[in-house]
Amino acid sequence: MNQDSDLFPGFDSRSIETSAGRIFARTGGNGPPLLLLHGYPQTHVMWHRIAAALAERFSLVIPDLPGYGSSDIPATDAEHTPYTKRAMARVIVEVMEKQGYNRFALVGHDRGGRVGYRLALDQPERLSRLAVLDILPTYDYWAQLNRQSALRIFHWTFLAQPYPVPETLISKSSDDFFGPAFAKGFDSRAVHHYLDALRDPARIHAICEDYRAGAYADFEHDKADREAGRTIACPLFVAWGSLGIASAAASPLETWKAWATDVSGSAVRAGHFLCEENPVQTLFALMPFLTQ
Repeated sequence: MNQDSDLFPGFDSRSIETSAGRIFARTGGNGPPLLLLHGYPQTHVMWHRIAAALAERFSLVIPDLPGYGSSDIPATDAEHTPYTKRAMARVIVEVMEKQGYNRFALVGHDRGGRVGYRLALDQPERLSRLAVLDILPTYDYWAQLNRQSALRIFHWTFLAQPYPVPETLISKSSDDFFGPAFAKGFDSRAVHHYLDALRDPARIHAICEDYRAGAYADFEHDKADREAGRTIACPLFVAWGSLGIASAAASPLETWKAWATDVSGSAVRAGHFLCEENPVQTLFALMPFLTQ
């Protein structure tokens, strides 16, 4: 898919060979390396409104996660292994190494944030700093699930249902299922890109595998770290939409302080999709942390 090319003027596009197949990425900018990881149900295009400003200070790598966008779709197994955040983090390290970066900063939104904090826990030497956008740890979401939170994140339980139930239902009208997420101020070109990718039954299956991994292996990986007392060692910045999912917690910062030794953060006046709903304030929140 190349219809998003005009959303990243001056950026290169490349296909990077990894153990999970080819990973599509945009690269550009000058300065220390910064990896941007998108979330569900989006692709690398979600960064298009802040990429140019970040590229003035950083060398950006902006990939599609395995199974998403224009990246290859890894074959899965009964444990959903290729879609665990641990496996995705290893693939992302391969991507960065092939760009010449062994250590880098990372900003991740939604699922990308989960890949980011898993990388920080599994391979702490890789990250100089980490920012996560509008998420709480996977362990906390599942452990604290109640009536109100289940209604807010109903897609977690739906997408994690056994194959092929969610795939079959979504494929009947993927635009109707995913489209309402993109109703608030999105660029129509970006929405076209997202929905085009989400019409592919193989990518719908990959997304479901991502959430199945979240319900099982990712939860267990988090639980093991929590019980062992392992924490994120690099500086962690937490941004959340004041109208978003993470804001439902009593305090996103307090939740993350149980997982990291150096935590700061702030709210952005937005819903879940900070970078597209309020790119100016998102940049204002991130830039001082990233340039320290």
